[in-house]
Amino acid sequence: MATYIRRREFVVTFGGAAAGWPLAARSQQPPKPVIGFLNGQSPRAWAPQLAFFSKGLNEAGYIEDQNVTIEYRWAEGQPDRLPALAADLVRRQVTVIVATGGQNSAIAAKAATSTIPIVFTSNDDPRKYGLVASLNRPGGNVTGVTWFSAQLGPKRLALLHDLVPDAKTVALLLNPNNAETARQPAELQEAARSLGLQIVVLKATTPNEIDTAFATMVQNRIGALVLASDSFFFNRRDQIMALAARHAIPASYSARDIVEAGGLMSYGNSFADAYRRAGLYTARILKGEKPSDLPVDQASRFELIINLRTAKALGLAVPDKLLALADEVIE
Repeated sequence: MATYIRRREFVVTFGGAAAGWPLAARSQQPPKPVIGFLNGQSPRAWAPQLAFFSKGLNEAGYIEDQNVTIEYRWAEGQPDRLPALAADLVRRQVTVIVATGGQNSAIAAKAATSTIPIVFTSNDDPRKYGLVASLNRPGGNVTGVTWFSAQLGPKRLALLHDLVPDAKTVALLLNPNNAETARQPAELQEAARSLGLQIVVLKATTPNEIDTAFATMVQNRIGALVLASDSFFFNRRDQIMALAARHAIPASYSARDIVEAGGLMSYGNSFADAYRRAGLYTARILKGEKPSDLPVDQASRFELIINLRTAKALGLAVPDKLLALADEVIE
């Protein structure tokens, strides 16, 4: 009887200890890492890029709300809000800050912390803004993914010329507040001379100035338009596409999103590829790698997208050569 009691006591004691194990194990689990996602634009405008970023994270084993948390901070097109948003993420003690939507996000993040790792996305050389010491050895707490969209203007002009060969005068619409596009007029002028074209440079920094620029195009019988790569223009894409359609002006863009929404054609870096790579870089930092050891990833995949419906609406016949070159034709 005594033996039975002792055995029973042992079973009860052992069972009680075992029941406590899962709770103890749970209490010892490391906390979920937190990504601070800083963006100068709005969630609506950046939804496609955000999906590509998540895809990169998922490929590396990180699923939002399962084994990683993401804190979003959106400046809604007001860059002066970025420093405060970045400071808020630092106070939140996030594991890593992902700064997207233009150089201003990365600049604000770097100013806010020298210890929390930062992964940026940039369409210009990050060395110009003091984000990294070099592309191969960034140093410090910052690295990221970059592409050089502004330098693709001459290629966009050549493709537009193939699509609209009768257009002898082409407008370049740019935002003068964007330092990244400062070289474009000279580059496009040189490319235009080789194609026998004339370039008219127009500028806009507000929605009203976009309207004025299109009125100038109509008045001067501009045959086609190259839209500079710019986050302001991206956010005003509905207005720009509507004006281009109303005045029957064939336009070339830098982002496929605009063509998917009804624009004529785009040539530029693959945002799907670039933001997926940003997700993969973020995952590497979550797994313990240091930004200083990760070279800036230079995205080099380009894509040509043509909207055949828009071309037909403008009375344009897309040459077979362009159709063969296109990565995607929207019908």
